[in-house]
Amino acid sequence: MNDSEKIDYRNFKINGVYQQNDAAELMIRAKLPAGVLSAIQAIAICDASEKYSNGMLHLTCRGNIEIHGLRGDILPQVFQLYNAVGLTTRGACGGAVRSISCATAVADGFPRIQILVRRLHNYFTGHPHFESLPKKFKIAVENGYQGARHLCQDLVMVYLGEEDGRDLCDVWVAGGLGRQPQEGFLLAGRVPFERLIPLIEGVVKVYQKNTPAGKRLKHLVAEIGETEFRALLSKETSGAPAYPVVTPLEAALGGASTPGASGWIEVPVFAGQLSAADLRSVAAIVRDLGDGFLAISRDQNLLVSLSVGIDPVPLKQALQAAGMLKQEKTLQCRACPGSHLCPKGLVPTRDVARQLDATLGDGSRALSWAISGCPNSCSQPQLADYGIIGVRKGSEEKDALYDLYSRSGDGFGKPVREKLTLAELLKAVAELG
Repeated sequence: MNDSEKIDYRNFKINGVYQQNDAAELMIRAKLPAGVLSAIQAIAICDASEKYSNGMLHLTCRGNIEIHGLRGDILPQVFQLYNAVGLTTRGACGGAVRSISCATAVADGFPRIQILVRRLHNYFTGHPHFESLPKKFKIAVENGYQGARHLCQDLVMVYLGEEDGRDLCDVWVAGGLGRQPQEGFLLAGRVPFERLIPLIEGVVKVYQKNTPAGKRLKHLVAEIGETEFRALLSKETSGAPAYPVVTPLEAALGGASTPGASGWIEVPVFAGQLSAADLRSVAAIVRDLGDGFLAISRDQNLLVSLSVGIDPVPLKQALQAAGMLKQEKTLQCRACPGSHLCPKGLVPTRDVARQLDATLGDGSRALSWAISGCPNSCSQPQLADYGIIGVRKGSEEKDALYDLYSRSGDGFGKPVREKLTLAELLKAVAELG
């Protein structure tokens, strides 16, 4: 790319590229349906990171992989690597239907959920009618109602299982975290798979046609109300034909051919930061001893797929020999890149996570944690047992400040301590036991 310093990289967002800083360093995000990727795709991402960046990767809580610190003049080479193995970044950023996250680690319903996610991914990714949205539109598929995750996205399908030969979902809409948390509401109950795409398309059209630029679906519903939203949706979906999701082949196989059909081996990754060398090691093991697939969990860990007929014992032994499976219990803490890499980050999330790890007692270490570098809440701190949000950037004159959240009911976590210095924050979490 010639004259790369003159390029406005903001126009590249729809292709999964963000400008990180004034030096025009870039982030590129691979869009992975259900967080699943092949070992070959994982190796391609490692190649891109090691050749053109610093050899580090960030795993997101929506099951994507980011490379930071790229230069604009090497984007062609990165996209060549990605395209060669079928990786896409289209719609991973910008005003589009983003990657579809799901309860990957839950084995029972995942094969059917993955079929749905793949179909939705193929339908919406690169669809020209849905690439000029007011802002991002996030979709998730849940395998039940645990954890309040059905409340926090633009649209969520809660998989209910099969009944009389039909897969059914409850559909929730207009949720979101960030600076203005809002719990979603139940739009439709017990919706069969073949009615989901027309319904989702209708919701996206209502959002696209009626929402000011820069606003999420939750803002539209807050402004016009649920009744008017339903009326607009009825007009968009009236007469829409059914759209089959499960093919006859998939129906015959019963999901047995999908990655994770027999479960997963979870490989912990601290605060979402993983070296390309470690991912390459896991990918080689998966390629040689497994079924060739792995995934990124929403807790930012690696998952090694177990398909029908795969023996988990050699896989676990190889992962242990590579130092990827350890005996000691690790702190489960989601984290966004924070001020380490993100221009919006106010605090160094990974540094805080390390100090948190050193401070917590055994009881608190067993709980789930999440740290967000700013109030945008990308690491979903309101869904963890305890969440931490950076609310003020530190300087020579003033300390960085943090809010501490706790979740105990069925909804989002609430702040229990606000505007704490790091020392005050660590003291407060140490007192948890």
